[in-house]
Formats: sequence, structure tokens, C-alpha cells
Amino acid sequence: LIHYYDPQKGSISIGGQKLCDMSLEALNSRISYVAQDQYLFNTSLLENIRLGRLNATDEEVEEAARQSGCDSFIRALDNGYDTVAGGGGGHLSGGEKQRISIARAMLKNAPIVILDEATASVDPENEAQIQKALSALTAGKTLIVIAHRLSTIVDADQIIVIENGCVAGCGKQEELLADCPLYANMWKAHQESKDRMGEEEQKDASNN
Repeated sequence: LIHYYDPQKGSISIGGQKLCDMSLEALNSRISYVAQDQYLFNTSLLENIRLGRLNATDEEVEEAARQSGCDSFIRALDNGYDTVAGGGGGHLSGGEKQRISIARAMLKNAPIVILDEATASVDPENEAQIQKALSALTAGKTLIVIAHRLSTIVDADQIIVIENGCVAGCGKQEELLADCPLYANMWKAHQESKDRMGEEEQKDASNN
């Protein structure tokens, strides 16, 4: 869909137009892409966010940062928005880098948003903040989510379950729980994992 390479079979169209007939510029203007490992450049956080839309004003950049939940931590830094991210964003935590990348996508404001394991590498506390930011980012847009963490997709209009490169099930959450054994087992494992994490947190709290 983001045209890193051509489909080997079939075709992909946006608004009835095949990707192979679209210029890269036209395609990029329609898509915001948030990856699991988002790259930040060794420049200021302000300019890293502005990459979403190069002609954006400072005020528009800061508004995107507020919407994505990263304005407060940016302002807490010694140099605020002028703080240099470091090579690959090395001066920031994983959760902070993700929120910067979401701010960048918000600023771009494309009609299609792709989230490729966007919360897989962050801790539960940061995930809750990022999920809130993603909800604001994707309102009224076409959203495509690639995820192993099933909590991120339970409200999707359509979930497609992939096993060994093939479609193993397709439908809403309730339909897949009833009709797709693979998804039902994955959901059961997900719930059991959450229960174990909750028990461990309670133990840690009581020990402290």
C-alpha cells in the first residue's frame, strides 16, 4: 500500500485509481505511516515533527504535539522544542519517539493512516497515552492497523487474521471469536497474559 514494492498478484487501488498509475508524490500525500520503529533525525524535535508538513508554522507543529500527547514532555526538556533528538532519536525513550512520530502524522493529516505495530515496543503506561493520541489522529479517516497486540484492534470494522500468508478469518471481533478458532485462541492467550500482568502488578504493589 505504501508502495515499497509492487504487488506480486492482484492490485491495490485508492479511490478507484491503481497505485501503479499514481505518482509517488500523489500517493504519499494520501497516506500517513506510523511504524513500530520510527526514525527521528538528528535535529530539533520541532523540525522532526514538521517533516509531516514542511510548510507548517511553529504554532501548527505545537498543536500537533499537544494532540499527540507529547507537548508536556517536550516542554519539560531543558531546550523544549529546540531539543535535538539525537541520531535515530537516541536522546528519547521509545514511547517518546512514538509520540513524536504520531505528532508528525497528525500534522500531515492524510486521509489514510497506517499503523504498523505502532505500540508494540512501548510499556503499558506509554501505550495508554499513545492509544489516546492515535484515537485523535485517526478520527474520520481510513485506518489500517497491523498488530499482534489484539487490544489495539478490537473495535475495528473488519479484522483480517493472517496465518502463514493466507487469510484464516475475516470479520468483527465477535464474529471471529465465534467462527475463527485461531483468533479465538489468540484472544484467549491475550486475555490470560493481561490477567497475569495484573496479578504481578498487585504482588509488586503489596510487596512495596
